[in-house]
Amino acid sequence: MWLDLQVHRPMQAATPQFVLDVALQCTQRQVVLFGPSGAGKSLTLKAVAGLLRPWRGHVRLQGQALFDSSARVNLPPQRRRLGYVFQDYALFPHLSVRQNVAFGLERGWFNPRRGARIDAVERWLHAFRIDHVADLLPSQVSGGQRQRTALARALVTQPQALLLDEPFAALDHDLRQHLRQELQAVLDETGIPLLLISHDPHDVDMFGQQVARMVDGRIVSD
Repeated sequence: MWLDLQVHRPMQAATPQFVLDVALQCTQRQVVLFGPSGAGKSLTLKAVAGLLRPWRGHVRLQGQALFDSSARVNLPPQRRRLGYVFQDYALFPHLSVRQNVAFGLERGWFNPRRGARIDAVERWLHAFRIDHVADLLPSQVSGGQRQRTALARALVTQPQALLLDEPFAALDHDLRQHLRQELQAVLDETGIPLLLISHDPHDVDMFGQQVARMVDGRIVSD
């Protein structure tokens, strides 16, 4: 079991009131959190990443407590060593593809130098076949290349796990399937655990070694 998650958080701003109350133990390397929009999947991912603080419960990764309300443990996101890819990719529009990938390796908020060449960055640019667009801005590359850039940025830090929020939702059908296969090849090579959230059955077919179905803030089947 690489992830043990038990979190409770009422979302007071929601109307009607929505309560996130998730208990999940990830026993397989690739886990898909599956369910309709509004089920609380993204909130769950944010709780794991440290972007949402539960009111009570725990988040344990590889046996280490990232959050534990009873022990007053709450590691900040940068200390959790997680690769996180947002649904909209969250690339920096003023930085090149190469600089976006390198940003995860920088300490503080200094932008990577445009001309810098870092071995780990170049490896992932090559692995995702975006080295030929490395000096372009996100607005100058395709949707698939932006998705590859976001994945490379998440993986360059050698994370303990990869968290993906609907990573293929903005892509057309043929490109989705191609990039699923690329991601699966990377996961097979690296052995990095995956928690992917989706409402697409094709993601379940490709990545769902373990599938947890979520409805109204709770896991209803696993």
